[in-house]
Amino acid sequence: MTEPAVPKFQWGQRVQALLDLYNDGTFPECPEETLLVREGDAGEIVQVGTHVESNTPVYMVEFAPNRVVGCLEQEIASV
Repeated sequence: MTEPAVPKFQWGQRVQALLDLYNDGTFPECPEETLLVREGDAGEIVQVGTHVESNTPVYMVEFAPNRVVGCLEQEIASV
């Protein structure tokens, strides 16, 4: 078992999307492939977790009220 990677970003940090983010099925109220976040949209990290199988950090980012999206490090950058 590999050790979890150290998160690059922290809770409360402001970030922006580096690319358009689409619904992968995790938003049941929206059809799959619906655009959730546009490239450049800013948000705040509200939770940091770890993907169990790959031991990589996953960031829950609130881009808008009621729009919290799980992101990987390569999908976001600090503002």
